[in-house]
Amino acid sequence: MAEKPNTLNGAEATVRMLQAHGVRHIFGLCGDTTLPLYDALGRLDHGMTHILTRDERHAAYMADGYARVTGRPGVCEGPSGGGASYILPGVVEANESSVPILAITTDVATTSRGRYPLTELDQVALFRPVTKWNASLDDAARLPAMIRTAFRAMTTGRPGAAHLALPFDTQKAPVDMAEVWADPRHATFPAEPTAPDPEAIAEAARILGGARNAVAICGGGPVIAGAGEALLRLARACDLPIATTVSGQGAVAETDPLALGVVGSNGGVPATRAVIDQADVVLFIGCRAGSVTTERWRSPKPGTTVIHIDSDPMVVGANYQTDVAICADARLALGALADAVDGQAASQGGTVRAKAAWDAKLSDFNALAVSTETPVRPEAVIAALMNTLDPDAVICADPGTPCPYVSAHYRWPRAGRHFITNRAHGALGYALAASMGAHVGRPGVKTVCLMGDGSFGFCCGEFETMVRHKMPITSIVFSNATFGWIKAGQHSGFDKRYYNVDFNRTDHAAVASAFGVKSWTVTDPADLPGALKAAVAHDGPTLVDVISQPLHEAAAPVSEWIA
Repeated sequence: MAEKPNTLNGAEATVRMLQAHGVRHIFGLCGDTTLPLYDALGRLDHGMTHILTRDERHAAYMADGYARVTGRPGVCEGPSGGGASYILPGVVEANESSVPILAITTDVATTSRGRYPLTELDQVALFRPVTKWNASLDDAARLPAMIRTAFRAMTTGRPGAAHLALPFDTQKAPVDMAEVWADPRHATFPAEPTAPDPEAIAEAARILGGARNAVAICGGGPVIAGAGEALLRLARACDLPIATTVSGQGAVAETDPLALGVVGSNGGVPATRAVIDQADVVLFIGCRAGSVTTERWRSPKPGTTVIHIDSDPMVVGANYQTDVAICADARLALGALADAVDGQAASQGGTVRAKAAWDAKLSDFNALAVSTETPVRPEAVIAALMNTLDPDAVICADPGTPCPYVSAHYRWPRAGRHFITNRAHGALGYALAASMGAHVGRPGVKTVCLMGDGSFGFCCGEFETMVRHKMPITSIVFSNATFGWIKAGQHSGFDKRYYNVDFNRTDHAAVASAFGVKSWTVTDPADLPGALKAAVAHDGPTLVDVISQPLHEAAAPVSEWIA
């Protein structure tokens, strides 16, 4: 009997390394430089599913949505040249959102560099500023070790994106099978969480114990860390209202008596801002305290006592003078802080403050949600969704029209990752692909994609992918024939001087139907609940095209427009 070979080629070793790290799905698009990798994926028995996308940008967005709902790094791939440049936007978004995705871009042979081969590009230089870790696999002998390094970088500390360039000749070069192994700690994230400094915890507990009007503001960190239980334990001990950023939605159920909802310029309202402005202590948790959350660093007010928890030490103190810095995993830090304050903190009326803010917000919302006016008000869409979707549903929303309405008004009944939106760079066309990745990662729940018609134009080709894979995702288009966010800015800040933001109306239902998506068009708000229920109940891809009120005419919860 012939002995089994003790080597693999580089493409085969790449497949086996992904398999060893527990990868189950890969999103990507083929190209000339990818031929050895695709051959290995096609020949080997590895248990992974490759989903062919219609462009590389959406492959990265799918990997992003997948990672957010599974707690495992998402993997996307594409070829050299245009493939590498197209996949870049998704890598940027994931990295800045602390979401680990691995982008593998195949490349021209190392022996061809500098000789003007087709699609030559310095991929490492291209990806260096937008990744946590980035390398070219020029040496096949080092390939397994470098893939292990990529997974370690993605999942430890502040999670982020990694990129690996895989040259054509490396894909064919020999790799020792003994080098093909993985560290199981790095198959999920956050891996190897850092515990807090006990002295910092003690000082934070002392400050919270003496506070009379404290508030917590949660970014995406508690959701990534699975810190919901520890957060609620701390909040109950301190009677502490819990506000979130848009990315932080899901830190707690928004039906909890201490939940305040979203604060900041996108989704916040005057009632929630007042709670932040009146605080004597603000506890930032896994939150960068950026321009949107703090309304350009005006809320909370400078000089407020600040306790800041974050896994990234560069975030703490970047925007506010910080009285206590706790550089640690959110779950571990909140658990330690809850232990430390137990029995010490006085009641601060947090439940009363949170209820008052919700009552004010719901009063304004409910009046608009039942409006019979046309075009359909966005509030009516949110109300119909809340009345239709199960509590475990996942919603992916694009920037523009959907995001502020979902953030302000969709009251999430469960903690955890149920809302996905791209808050780092806000590229249009993200939500459709993210919803597909989320569905692949969590197929047992209903996934809904919300987009404006501007976003639709960026991404509609992926409806073919959705239909091919029979994904029962419901897409809702807010159709108003304009780039609404920009037009609203021109309305409020430039004396209604509208320039080059309007376009022709598209029959989105007809376009989606051409791809095989069952579709409806809604012009009358009375027809909206029935159309949404039918779309959600259908066992395949669906789309509801809602002829909706444009943002510049609406009461959108965006503070700069209200002002």
